[in-house]
Amino acid sequence: MPRKKQVIATVRVALLVVWLFPATTCLGAGTRIKIATIAPETSTWVQVFNAVNQEVKQKTANGVRFRIYSGGVMGDEKDMLRKMMIGQIHGAVLSSSGLSALFKEIEVFQIPFLFNDYAEVDYVVEKLDDFFHQGFERSGYVLIGWSEGGFVHLMSTTPVTTLTQLQKAKVWTWEDAPMAEAIFNAAGVAAIPLSVPDVMVGLQTGLVEVVYAPPAGAVSLQWFTKVKYLNDVPLNYLAGGLVIQKKLFERIPADHREILLESFANHMMNLKRTIRTENRDAMQVMAKHGVQILTSPAEEIAKFKELSDRAVYSLGQTSFSDETLKMVNTHLETYRRSVKP
Repeated sequence: MPRKKQVIATVRVALLVVWLFPATTCLGAGTRIKIATIAPETSTWVQVFNAVNQEVKQKTANGVRFRIYSGGVMGDEKDMLRKMMIGQIHGAVLSSSGLSALFKEIEVFQIPFLFNDYAEVDYVVEKLDDFFHQGFERSGYVLIGWSEGGFVHLMSTTPVTTLTQLQKAKVWTWEDAPMAEAIFNAAGVAAIPLSVPDVMVGLQTGLVEVVYAPPAGAVSLQWFTKVKYLNDVPLNYLAGGLVIQKKLFERIPADHREILLESFANHMMNLKRTIRTENRDAMQVMAKHGVQILTSPAEEIAKFKELSDRAVYSLGQTSFSDETLKMVNTHLETYRRSVKP
């Protein structure tokens, strides 16, 4: 083969290798882990990742470092999942809805009115920690750390305290969220699916009138500037966590893996406490900005809970399994008996 053609062929092969294996980052200089999140650059989530990044780089002598793609630049959770699967990124911060695409059993946390308070959340998550870690690993991912969004509330441009008002409003729903879809269908609500980055535009244009999120999330995403009301009834608990590809994680030297996990464990625990404080403070911020805090009557809450239970039952085991729900309820009952006066 003439030298010119040989050089061209070599270049083509090299380009093909780069294109096919863009996620190969375990080089002599160390491992760079590409992480995506919809959280804004200024959010507590991203601040924690930056802190972990600095700590891990220092303790591993730059052997492990992160590249954080924040603010939804990699798209919503559906996009991030797809990009993880093709290797464009190595990991992502996902809510329980996104995590359930990797291990469906975690969707049990999305059941409305499942938890009464954070103490119950902490107890159940601790008891099921190994179960969820093993489930993600079987799917090819490592759960690096738990955190949360917190308890979710309805926010709206029109007052919503009753099921009838909800049925008449333009309600947003997360794309590809089977449980939310089932609940809204059972409630007779014709919800409008949008990705998270599109919700702000939906509120601005009047495409949607009702959204739902933890208060701190609504402030961080600036949704609170477009709503007038917040219902103070917590609908459900929004779990969150960071997962990365198992194949990448296992290529990291064992001592560096320990440093990474220890750093995330410490910082994620602090993050959880901070998020809970931020959610409490966010409701006060929203009230100061003119958002009116509403409360639903007890009979309306009971009505919505009944509809939600019916919808969850209709899903069968296409979502989480009966065994997982039984485990959660057993731990909840145990905890509630232990704290009962």
